[in-house]
Amino acid sequence: MVFRKLPGVSASGMGLRLSQKFVFLLFLSGLVTLCFGALFFLPDSVRLKRIFLSKTESQPVTVGSENDVRDRKPSVINEAKTDKKNAGGETLEEVMPSRSKTESASKDEKVTSSSNQGANTDTSFDYNKFKKCLLKPPLGIEHGKPSDPQTLQRREKVKEMMKFAWDNYKSFAWGKNELRPLTRNGHIGNMFGGLRGASIVDSLDTLYIMGLMDEYNDAKEWVETSLDLNSNGEASLFEVNIRYVGGLLSAYYLTGDEMFKRKVMVLGEKLLPAFNTPTGIPRGVINLGSGTSWSWGWASAGSSILAEFGTLHLEFVHLSELSNNGIYTEKVMNIRKLLNKIEKPHGLYPNFLSPVSGNWVQHHVSIGGLGDSFYEYLIKSYLMSDKTDEEAKKMYYSALEAIEANLVQKSPGGLTYMAEWRGGILDHKMGHLACFSGGMVVIGADDGAPEKRQHYLDLAAEITHTCHESYSRSEQL
Repeated sequence: MVFRKLPGVSASGMGLRLSQKFVFLLFLSGLVTLCFGALFFLPDSVRLKRIFLSKTESQPVTVGSENDVRDRKPSVINEAKTDKKNAGGETLEEVMPSRSKTESASKDEKVTSSSNQGANTDTSFDYNKFKKCLLKPPLGIEHGKPSDPQTLQRREKVKEMMKFAWDNYKSFAWGKNELRPLTRNGHIGNMFGGLRGASIVDSLDTLYIMGLMDEYNDAKEWVETSLDLNSNGEASLFEVNIRYVGGLLSAYYLTGDEMFKRKVMVLGEKLLPAFNTPTGIPRGVINLGSGTSWSWGWASAGSSILAEFGTLHLEFVHLSELSNNGIYTEKVMNIRKLLNKIEKPHGLYPNFLSPVSGNWVQHHVSIGGLGDSFYEYLIKSYLMSDKTDEEAKKMYYSALEAIEANLVQKSPGGLTYMAEWRGGILDHKMGHLACFSGGMVVIGADDGAPEKRQHYLDLAAEITHTCHESYSRSEQL
C-alpha cells in the first residue's frame, strides 16, 4: 500500500496529528458509552425516562371510547407463531421480542382497529351459553346458604361488617377511591391515574354474592353513569388491573350485564402499551391517556416488580376470552416464557426483574410484599383453567418446593414462618402481606403429589396460626 505525502507536512507531524485524533475519538466514544450506559444501571428516573426512552419504548396510542370497542373487530393473532419452537425450546425472538417488532405490532393493532369500524363483536362471547356450561350456579346451591348454623352465623356477621363498611364509605367518600376512617373523608390518591370509585368497582362482586342488592344496584348505577375511563393520569398497572379490570370482569360474569363488559374492554386496551418493552415485561407505571410507561422510581435499577407483572394473568386471559382477541393472553404468556427461560437461584423467583435485559436485578426473595400475588396467581390460573394449565401447575409446585427448602423456618417458640432471602442470606422476618400464603397452600393441597396433601394442609395451618398469634399479641401491646 502506498501513502501519498501531504504537501508541507512531514511524516512525523502527520503521525502526531493522527495519534491526537485517535485519542480524541477514543475519549469521545468512551464518554458517550458511559453516559448512555448509566441510564440502565442507575435507579430509574421518570425525568430521564421521558427524555430518552418514551419515544422508543413507550409509543403513545390513541384509545377509543366504549362505542369504539363495541363496534370494533378484533385483530387476528397468529397463534402458530407463539407455538413455534426449535430443537432447544422457545426461540429468543419469542421470549424477548425486539423493540421494533413490538412497536410494529402496536401500530398494526391500531390500524386493524380503526379500519374495521362497524363490525359487531358482541357475539364473540355469549354469556347465556357460558352460564349453561356451569356445573353449579354462580352463587352455588340455594345462593350458598350453609346448613350448619354456626357457619351461617359467621357468614351473617361478615355480611354485617361489610354493610357497615359500605354504608360509611357511601356516607363520607362516595365516588372517591377510598375512605379515610379517622378523618371521615374520601381520598383519591395517585395510584389509579385519575380513575375514581375504586372501592365501588372493587366491591361489585362482593355486594352481589352477599345478596346486598340495594347496595349493589347503587354501585352498578354509579359505574354506568359516573365511571369515566377517559383519564390522562399516571397509574399503577397492577392496581388498575386487580381493582378495576378484576372488579368489572367479576361483575360481568356474575350478572351478564353487557355494560360491565364494554367498560372493561375499554380499560383493558389502555393497559397494553405498558408491555412495549424489549422483553415484553411490562413497566409498573402507565399514563392511561398517552400510553407512555416507566418503572417506579424506587424500583432497583428501573426494574419491574414480580408481584406486579406476575399478577395480570387471570384478568388478561379473560380479556382475550371476552374480546375474541388473543393479544391479552399473548402478553401474559410471554411473561411466563421469559420466567421459565432464565435461571432462578435455588429455584426461587427474586422480586426485581429488568424489563430491558430480562435478567434479575437483585436476588431478594419475599413471599410477602413485592412477591406475594405472583405465586397466588399461578395456582389460581391452574384452577381457573379447569386444571388444564399444566405450565402454571408445574411453576407453582416447583416454586413451593423451593420456598419450603429455603424460606420456611420455625421460631424458638415453635411458630412456622416464611423468611426473606437476600442473596443467599436469610432475613428472619415475615411481613404481614405473607399471611395470605396459608390460604394459597390450602387451595393447592389437593392437586399436588397425593402423599404431600396432608403436609400442605399442616403447613397452611401452621402459617395461619403464626399470623393469628402475631395479630393477637399485637392487640395486647
